[in-house]
Amino acid sequence: MSGERYVDHRVLKAFAQSKVNVPAEEAKERRRQVNHLRERLEGYIAAHRDFDLVKLRASGSTAKYTAIRRKSGTGSDADVAAYLRVGDPEVDVSTVLTWLEERCKEVYGNTKVAEDFKPSDHAVGITMRDSGLKIDVVPVLYTGEPDDRGYLVTSGGTKVLTSVTLHLRFIEKRKGEAGDGYRELIRLLKAWIRESKAVDPQLRCKSFLIELLVAHLWDVGWNGKPLQVNDYPAAIEQVLAYIVRTGLKTPILFTDYYKANAVSATADPIQVWDPVNPENNVARGYSELDRLRLVNHAKTTLETLTMAAYAATKGEALDAWRELFGPTFPGE
Repeated sequence: MSGERYVDHRVLKAFAQSKVNVPAEEAKERRRQVNHLRERLEGYIAAHRDFDLVKLRASGSTAKYTAIRRKSGTGSDADVAAYLRVGDPEVDVSTVLTWLEERCKEVYGNTKVAEDFKPSDHAVGITMRDSGLKIDVVPVLYTGEPDDRGYLVTSGGTKVLTSVTLHLRFIEKRKGEAGDGYRELIRLLKAWIRESKAVDPQLRCKSFLIELLVAHLWDVGWNGKPLQVNDYPAAIEQVLAYIVRTGLKTPILFTDYYKANAVSATADPIQVWDPVNPENNVARGYSELDRLRLVNHAKTTLETLTMAAYAATKGEALDAWRELFGPTFPGE
């Protein structure tokens, strides 16, 4: 792209710092709430021996420093993995979410109402009314394997291999190679997807999928160039071009913790494999319509960025970028 670029790396970096990244005070409050929950939960689980608590670990986007702030600015989600050892080998593991929800309710006693606890398919969500913070407590069945390997348990009793430690190591390795821009690029792309979903609620693109697309492009580059983590507009264009040109039909896998032949082909329209678990396609459940919707949206966004690059005025360029990030862009 040629011509004067009114929205450059500096502008996007400033926007990330003012509107996307989690502010220091919010991060401090999140840690305080999570630590409170962890300390109290340890005591309550110890008194109920159906499941023994092995450890509690911060996990998810918060632990990986890829979380983005809430649009209201009142808080940020946090994930805690509760590693549990089954005390009774006959216990039905499908009950673990209900069991964990009861333990969480006991932690807070009468200070919270029933509506503050919302179980999902694999976690117990707890909303803090004062801060707006939502903590997801994820039960992980621990079997003594190294590197915090364990099994997420869904509400239906399905077990999925995971490892908080290896997921953190996976992203830290690439951030160590690429620098701080690696994680901030992920946060900007997550902000784009969040804004996109506000316009089109049917659009599907989970946070973890964004992280793995960026990891893949960091590993292999795109169109003969490395991922431009120090030039956010160029890097965003690379990610979008990858989605459009491949149609997300090319399987993505990583060989950090298993060999490529450990992955078996599936009929899933999008195949992006969990770097820790070769049996877990993180896009499982996405339909062909979901794939097309995401690819078409990336194509429209890429066309918008092309218009921004050739905009005659700064105002026109900013208007184009606002289609990605909403009316608060550039956040100055």
